[in-house]
Amino acid sequence: MATGWAGDTAVQDQIDATVEDAVKRVRSQLPKGPSLERCEECDKPIPEARRKAVPGVRLCVACQEAADHEEATFSGYNRRGSKDSQLR
Repeated sequence: MATGWAGDTAVQDQIDATVEDAVKRVRSQLPKGPSLERCEECDKPIPEARRKAVPGVRLCVACQEAADHEEATFSGYNRRGSKDSQLR
């Protein structure tokens, strides 16, 4: 397939790079270090079972759920792709 100046594997290389970047971003967000005994946000005790299950945990279950919800609602991508959505 003629692709101009791009190599034959340029599209796959771009896909691979995108996947690698996403994996690196997610890995960088994983908890590191020792788990805290009290939540960083609300100062409630973090149960021992949670500290053992998630090494490096920093938030209690309630605060983690709120943080996950907040992160899930923000999307930096325009998935609709219509002109109308780009103007907002």
